[in-house]
Amino acid sequence: MQGQAARRHPARQLAALYRERWEIESVFAEIKTHQRGARVVLSSKTPDGVRQQIWAHLLVHHALRELMPRTAATRGLDPDRVSFTETLRSARRSATVTPGSFSP
Repeated sequence: MQGQAARRHPARQLAALYRERWEIESVFAEIKTHQRGARVVLSSKTPDGVRQQIWAHLLVHHALRELMPRTAATRGLDPDRVSFTETLRSARRSATVTPGSFSP
């Protein structure tokens, strides 16, 4: 019985899947804890509004993740060495305008 399980689920494949699992957990943490904020809840009062906010968070996350390998390439770094939280902070700084300096 034990031999059958080992043949069906080789250790290398299980180890690779375990690593993949933690990668997605890291993405969830990026969105829930770092990007959105640990104590921030979705503010919409309607299902459509909540869906819109969720999509907005996912789009921002995707944009930041697209920016990371580009940043790495311009600096000659391995993309895995670029921090999500530093990319988020940098994006927030660049999107923040001094009050009164921008007039729509």
